[in-house]
Amino acid sequence: MTQPPLVRSFADLVPGPHERDQPVVTLFSGGLDSSYLLYRLKRAGFRNIHAVGVDLGAGDGPDPELVADRLGVRMHVLDGRREFAADYVRPAIAAQAVYLGTHPISSSLSRPLIAELALRVATGLGAWGVLHSANRSQNTLRRLNGALGLLGCACRYGSPYEADPVGREEKTRALEEAGLVAMGKRPTSVDANLWCREFESGVLEDPEEHTVPEHLYRWSVRRPTPDDTTVAIGFTEGVPTSLDGVGMPLPDLIAALNRTAGAYGIGRYSGLEHLPGGQKVLELREMPAAALLLPSYRHLETAVLDAELVREKMHLEQLWVREALEGRWFGPLRQASQAFIDSCAVRVTGTVRWRLRPGAAETRSIVAASPLYLRNREDWERASAAPGDRQDPAP
Repeated sequence: MTQPPLVRSFADLVPGPHERDQPVVTLFSGGLDSSYLLYRLKRAGFRNIHAVGVDLGAGDGPDPELVADRLGVRMHVLDGRREFAADYVRPAIAAQAVYLGTHPISSSLSRPLIAELALRVATGLGAWGVLHSANRSQNTLRRLNGALGLLGCACRYGSPYEADPVGREEKTRALEEAGLVAMGKRPTSVDANLWCREFESGVLEDPEEHTVPEHLYRWSVRRPTPDDTTVAIGFTEGVPTSLDGVGMPLPDLIAALNRTAGAYGIGRYSGLEHLPGGQKVLELREMPAAALLLPSYRHLETAVLDAELVREKMHLEQLWVREALEGRWFGPLRQASQAFIDSCAVRVTGTVRWRLRPGAAETRSIVAASPLYLRNREDWERASAAPGDRQDPAP
């Protein structure tokens, strides 16, 4: 089936006489870019606009329903927290999904789910299109477009900002005239979900000077704490399932670790990530839970898997990350690498205990259900020595 052409500019948003009342779906965060897109759709003559916001457990940010109500569009708020944790974060932990060793990935995980949920809404409505507000300097552009394409989106989709960028001042002025006077007051952008809070724009675009204002941090703010504390993370067949011996769902476990590890100032990351043309953009984020869950998994994995198997898996991990990063989450190569990773994960059961102190975490115990490690080398050497190995001293 031939897919319809991408929406790449605002000139593509010109409805025909029979399309003005046809539903159009937009991905909507409540921020400046997505709000301005709603404004332009209204101005273009669309009369049946549906804004889709997905709750991924961020716990903060603007209220999109207030903006949608002001612009006179219908708001759909979808709860994607459990699906995000189970089907996206869990595989990322098993895949040790870190971009080139610098920072755990996040939007590469959230974008395919957001695209899939928005497409469900659009399909149910018989929509003209599924639109978003990513621009050329955001990797979100190819992740959303890639996901929608691989999911077989039959309507038009894409971002008008791709080929038609609009300056911040122009967007702010237009929204202020529409009665949204606070939209341009945010000098930076925060993209958040239960796994990560990421910062960009404004003073945070320059890799050569990118001090993050302390007020942007929520999870990794060092709080008055004891000199040290311990936390034990339990895994069952590759899935984090308990904290200090108490079983809990993955979203709750991540939230608890964000609080506990974050109180010690753990989990801040920075790194450069490539655009399709090879240019690099700065990535800044806080992920306290990831700072413990990813190495905990690796410790247990190395405790139960043969070294050669772990080496091959480490090769596939970056393949997995590449496919997710490039917008091919639903592609066959990521899915095939996922099958290999999941086959390893079924043996990853055990507990890792950490000692936390300000700014650092150290392991104190690694206990695997079916370990390959030795607990006493001398006993093993005596027990494993064959009778013929012993050399009696000469008379």
